[in-house]
Amino acid sequence: MNGKFLLDTNIIIASFSNEESVNEKLNRIENVFIPSIVIGELYFGAYKSSRIRENVLQINKFSLMNVILNCDQHTAKIFGETKAGLKL
Repeated sequence: MNGKFLLDTNIIIASFSNEESVNEKLNRIENVFIPSIVIGELYFGAYKSSRIRENVLQINKFSLMNVILNCDQHTAKIFGETKAGLKL
């Protein structure tokens, strides 16, 4: 598997959980990109967990090893509105 791949939160969590099939595929990818919102979702989950320190360190390490794509203000606004709507 080669090319460029944009990862979502579920795939990254599966990788963090050492799901063998996911990690095998990720190891064959040349270019991995992660939206900054996905990193935010990972931190959200980490701060809600019982292992905050370990999870935050894992996210920090992962972020340094991959390309994080920034979003603009419009994207961030839609994300905030959507997430707030999900809390209803």
